Amino acid sequence: MRRYAYRCTVCRTTSPVVHHIEDLAAESEGHRLTLHGGHIPDAEAAGQVDRLGRWYASLGPLIGLHARIADGLSDLRDPKGTGHPFWASAAATLVLGSAAALVLGVISAAL
Repeated sequence: MRRYAYRCTVCRTTSPVVHHIEDLAAESEGHRLTLHGGHIPDAEAAGQVDRLGRWYASLGPLIGLHARIADGLSDLRDPKGTGHPFWASAAATLVLGSAAALVLGVISAAL
């Protein structure tokens, strides 16, 4: 399940996590109308966040991939929950390690 958040850097507030892009648009529009008179604040941000509340755009590629895999595995049991259970984080690490070993094995076999 995808999670989205809206961040206003002028007010220094972040919206609660929503699960649909339409809810994110309504959240940002409502904030702009009530607090900024409809104006768009400079450097506002809206985007997808992981179960820990981190912005995917601010994560590095490997950490972002790990977070997406762990989020997907965590969503199998509790789609609207937060946090990564240990088993999901460990399974994501195992998947990434296995993929790296496979690539290394294929490259070494080719040489």
